[in-house]
Parts: sequence; structure tokens; C-alpha cells
Amino acid sequence: MKFTRRDTLFLAAAASALSLCGVATANAAEGDMVDVAKLMAPAGDYVDHTLGSDTAPVTVIEYVSPTCPHCAAFSNDVRPGFVASYVDTGKVLLITRPFVRNVLDAAVFMLAEAAGPTNYDNVVSTYFKTQTTWASSQTPRDAILEIAKQLGFTQETFDAALTNQALFKGMEAVREQALNDFGLSGTPTFYVNGKTISGEQTVESLASVIDPLVPADFVATTGAAPAAAAPATDAMAPAATDAMAPAADAMAPAAPADTGAATPVN
Repeated sequence: MKFTRRDTLFLAAAASALSLCGVATANAAEGDMVDVAKLMAPAGDYVDHTLGSDTAPVTVIEYVSPTCPHCAAFSNDVRPGFVASYVDTGKVLLITRPFVRNVLDAAVFMLAEAAGPTNYDNVVSTYFKTQTTWASSQTPRDAILEIAKQLGFTQETFDAALTNQALFKGMEAVREQALNDFGLSGTPTFYVNGKTISGEQTVESLASVIDPLVPADFVATTGAAPAAAAPATDAMAPAATDAMAPAADAMAPAAPADTGAATPVN
């Protein structure tokens, strides 16, 4: 089975998952400052997933899309070193916030949410590591399901995860807030204590922005961010009300195309 417009209700469902493009309703220039209070209050009652110490001197918010190849490159190649150097030492509170561009993005985030807070990052990172497999599949739902099973989901808990309408509406609100209030124009986009940093980053490029914000007398800690626990097979079904079970008639995304420093969004 494949996803349908009725099941997902958003964006341009007929568009290829990895070729969505366009211009946001507002555009923030590199280095622009965004109101930190607004940044820390995601719309739609969405609850952020954080990593690191709440008392860290620097907060980094990253907007990501699971089907974005640039987000995958950061997650796979840069994030582990960044977490070790800045999050685990207490310097940075890292918030990974969803930017849903298409049905596949929503499915991944819904599965991550259903897996529970200690497994959220593991689920998202796993789908980034396998992006070229499921995002370019002619039967993306089946490909996403197979990976979900490896993470501890069953057919039943997988289907249940995709019925979380409250989460879906919250992620839609988060997307619209990013476009309209923060001027987000591509993924990944980072906000470092409110400063806009867009496109793929290295540990060094982020360090050049973060290091001046860390007090000179800051004492680094270790073990500030505990490792995520392995997914439990009996804790994957979220509470849900409205049906959103996958059915036939879907979109088959094209293979990832690396066309720039950030994947543009609608």
C-alpha cells in the first residue's frame, strides 16, 4: 500500500518527495536575528525534543526534513561530532524541530514520536542513515515499514503511529510558523541563540558562531546527554482518535538530488 492525499492531508502530495522547491512567504538572510522568545515557543502546542542541559549557555534549534539530503548529510556526518563536542559538554542545548515538506517527512516524525522520547533521536537518525533506500523507493510506505520493524514496530503499532492527528496538526503549525515568522527558506536551518544559519554545516562552522557565546569561565561537563535507550517493541502505539491509515494511491519520490547548500521549501 501507498500513502494517499486523504491519509495525509498536506503539502503538494503529488510532488516528488525530494524535488519540492519554492520560496517561503518570508526570507531570512544569513545571520539575521530571530526573536528568541518566539523561537522557544513552537506553534500548535508542539512539544520539542531536546538534547543536552537546560542550563546550557547556547541553544541551537535545527529545522529538519527526513527527505532532505542536506539534513541527512548533517545528521550522518556532522551531528555525532557536534553532540560530543558541544552537547555532551553542557555548552549547547540542541533542539531538533520537524519541518514537514511532504507525506514521507510526516510519517518519519510520527514514528519517532510514537517510539517515545528516549527513542526519538534514534528513529530520526536511522531514517536519515537509510534515506536513499526508502525515499527513492517506488513503494515508500513498504520501505518505511521495513525499517520501522527493525526499530521494534509491528504492523499494528506502525499503523497506529500514523493516526496521530494532534501531532500532525502540531507539525503543520510548526512549519507555518517557521515560514511566516522566522523566514525559513530551506532545510536544514539552524538558529543559534536566535541567529539564522542555513544550509549544511560543519562542526567548525557552527563553532565559529557558538564559541563566542560561551562564557570564558564556562566549565565543560561530561555525560550531560545520556545515550538513547533501544526502542521497546511494546511501547510504540500512541494514543490516537482520527483514522489516517495508509491506503492505495500515493506518490513515489524521486532519487535525492544534491542541488545546493540547503533544500528549498514551499
